[in-house]
Amino acid sequence: MTITPEQLAGYLDDALSEAETAQVEQALRQSESLRSQVKVLIGLRDRGEHSLGAVWRRHRLTCPSREQLGSYVLGVLDPDHRDFIDFHLKTIGCAYCLANLTDLQTQQRESTAHTKKRRQRFFDSSMGLLSKNP
Repeated sequence: MTITPEQLAGYLDDALSEAETAQVEQALRQSESLRSQVKVLIGLRDRGEHSLGAVWRRHRLTCPSREQLGSYVLGVLDPDHRDFIDFHLKTIGCAYCLANLTDLQTQQRESTAHTKKRRQRFFDSSMGLLSKNP
């Protein structure tokens, strides 16, 4: 399999799918030439590449904010915005945003469990305060 410079850049940006990342890593293990290309790319980045594409990727300008991802998790976005985030997550497969999404979903599950426990504690603690005769 031939690894393109774009794939190497995506690899360094952590912007590839798991399958693509595994392919690039396998190719890097087997090719000194490819490892040299990665060193050159890293050197360019360390010098501060200032192309429009580099700035766009570095600052994640197409990535939704964490707040927007939270609204996505809650299902409260308008359809167009939801469709864009679906595209960004499912088609582009942005690893950064997928990690944020997973974190938000985990927090939501934990919050739901915590809320149920808290409500049960309130109920248990107030049972004796309720009068049997209104």
